[in-house]
Amino acid sequence: MTPENRNEVLAAWETSAQYWNKHQALIENMYAPLSRVLIEEAGIGPGHNVLDVGGGSGEPSLSIAAVVGELGSVAYTDPAEGMVKSASAAAARKGLGNISFQQSAAEQLPFADATFDVAVGRFSSMFFSDVPGALREILRVVKPNGVVSFVVWAEREANPFFSVVSEVLDRFVPAEPEEEDAPQAFRFAARGKLAKLLQDAGATSITEREFPFKIEAPINVDQFWELRTEMSDTFRKKLARLVPDQVAAIRYTVQKRVGSYFKSGGMSFPGKVLLVSGKKRDT
Repeated sequence: MTPENRNEVLAAWETSAQYWNKHQALIENMYAPLSRVLIEEAGIGPGHNVLDVGGGSGEPSLSIAAVVGELGSVAYTDPAEGMVKSASAAAARKGLGNISFQQSAAEQLPFADATFDVAVGRFSSMFFSDVPGALREILRVVKPNGVVSFVVWAEREANPFFSVVSEVLDRFVPAEPEEEDAPQAFRFAARGKLAKLLQDAGATSITEREFPFKIEAPINVDQFWELRTEMSDTFRKKLARLVPDQVAAIRYTVQKRVGSYFKSGGMSFPGKVLLVSGKKRDT
C-alpha cells in the first residue's frame, strides 16, 4: 500500500470514528458473540496480559478487561485518534482501570519484545497497510508460545448485513474494481489466506475455523439504514454523490430487501466469520 493510500484509509476511519462512537453500545451488543468466541479461542483468562490490535470503538478490549481482572491487563491500540478517544471513554464509563490506550498502527507497536501472553484482533487485520509486517510485529511483542488470534469476515454472500446494501448501492453507483489485497472488510474471506500469511510471518500451530452467529439488535429497518450508512465511509461517500430522489429509492429498496430479517420487534441477520490463530515459536 502506498503512503497516499495508507493516509486515505486512516482518514476514512478518523471520519467514521464519530459514527462508531454514536452507535458504540449497539455495535458492542451486535458483535458480543465474537468477543466471547475470540476470548475462548485465544485462551484468555485471569491474570493474562493481552494486546488488542486495532481495537476500534472499544471491543474486544472491554470484554477482555473483565476476564483478565485486576491481576491482568489489556493494551488497546488503534491508528485512528478518534477511535482511541471513543474506546477510552467507553472504558471510563464502565469503570475499567486495567486497560491502557495507545494510538498506534499495527506495523509499529510501541512495546518491548515478548511483552504479552496473547494478542488479538477483531476485524482489524483486513485493514493493515502492511499485513506481513504487522503480523511479524505482533508476534515480536508476544511471549514465546503466546497465542495470536484474529476474527475476519467470511465470504460476503454469507453476510447479508453487508451484502444487501452493497448490491443495491452498486446499481446506482457502480463499484470500482478492487485489488485483491486492498484494505476492505472481505480481504481475508478466502479460506487459508490469512492463515498462510500468519505462517509466513513465523507463527506455528496455525488453526482456522468458521464461526456462524447472529447479528442481532433491538432496532427496526429505519434504524438499520441509519446504522449501516453511517458506519461505512464508502456508503457515505456514494450517497453524497446522489440526488435526494435516488437516495430515497435506494433506501426503499434496501428496506424492502432486508424486511425478512426484521421480525418480532428486532433485527436478526445470519453472519459468518473466520477465526485464525497461531502461536509464537518457542525460541
